[in-house]
Amino acid sequence: MAGPGRALPSALPSKWDIREKVWEHLEASGLADFPRPVRGRIPNFKGASHAATRLLGLQEFRAARSVKINPDAPQRNARFLTLEARKTLLVPTPRLRTGLFNRIVPPPGATKEILRRCATSQGVRDYSVPVGLDGKAQVDLVVVGSVAVSEKGWRIGKGEGYADMEYAMMVSMGAVQEDTPVVTIVHDCQVLDIAEELMDDHDLTVDYILTPTRTIQTNCKRPKPQGIMWHKVSSEMLGKIPILKTLRCREKQAGKDVTLRDEHPALANTNRATISSKKVMAANTQPCSAPASAPVGQRHVESDPVNPKFDPVNPKLEGSDTVTTVYVGNLPGSLRVSELKSALRELQVVPVGLNWQGAQHRAFLHYRDQGAAHRAVSSLQGLSLGGNALRAELAKSQRSKGQGEINSHK
Repeated sequence: MAGPGRALPSALPSKWDIREKVWEHLEASGLADFPRPVRGRIPNFKGASHAATRLLGLQEFRAARSVKINPDAPQRNARFLTLEARKTLLVPTPRLRTGLFNRIVPPPGATKEILRRCATSQGVRDYSVPVGLDGKAQVDLVVVGSVAVSEKGWRIGKGEGYADMEYAMMVSMGAVQEDTPVVTIVHDCQVLDIAEELMDDHDLTVDYILTPTRTIQTNCKRPKPQGIMWHKVSSEMLGKIPILKTLRCREKQAGKDVTLRDEHPALANTNRATISSKKVMAANTQPCSAPASAPVGQRHVESDPVNPKFDPVNPKLEGSDTVTTVYVGNLPGSLRVSELKSALRELQVVPVGLNWQGAQHRAFLHYRDQGAAHRAVSSLQGLSLGGNALRAELAKSQRSKGQGEINSHK
């Protein structure tokens, strides 16, 4: 692994190659910290807490009244320091499903111990109140996670685009200005040379990089996203993020062009399989194909308590396309379904449905969207349960271009 600001030894044909090398190095070097494996995540690392203390040395942090910080584990101490400094802490809602921000409100007279609890993922849920579009939120400093970043300010996230979308939505809301500083907290080994050619116009750049050993001011001149680029937003994404629909209505009423990606004539025939091909290829690291689905009569079915119409055999959610299925193989014969479910909860990749085939040493996990399925593949691949290294990949039908439903395995 290259040192700070040095290129990785091999070619850099894609962002996915950089992500894979960073995740692999953090695990192999012993730098990775809980939750693990870090693959598919904004990786937590040993020294993240110390790196976050460098916020205290930034004039921009000291002057900020309101700070937006992502909910990832490496930013936990940054959230605590923001609360300890009696600043307003805004944390994006998970996958933007219920809005954009939650404001963390510690109880009156909160001790340091309670503030630290407020800064955890559970604390964010227990001590937060939603901030709506009409909340007139003003953000003075933005702290985001990264998988890799360059000293020039080019940033690579985990590949789902939520940090970029969050920033674009903040621009549309008027919550950030052109000069609002953006900070990322990473390990020194995550600071790499990144070719500018890899950057898209919707990619968020950073102004400061905080590591356990350095504070780097990037002096990045590349413009940050100027708002939501609707021609890059799909109808699928619009369906997943309710607040995006509201922003689109507002911008349409304001006379802006809000034509979506799949509404453009030139892109009308572009399907999700093509759009997501890079992520699918990155997730499928095993050469052999997984079965498409479980044989009828050999299923342990976990239904979706939120959506009773969910059918795990041909999984669809009401008003949506077929969900994405993940195959998990090489399960030890002694493993119980409750143990697998416990591991899924710990890894934060809980599916909406689960088909259990313990006798065949496999299970099928159903997810509402492809991003969740990719995270599950990344988290489960190679994970050891009961002494067996699991094999996780998208079910075969998910990798068949244009195939809309999960076929029964014959």
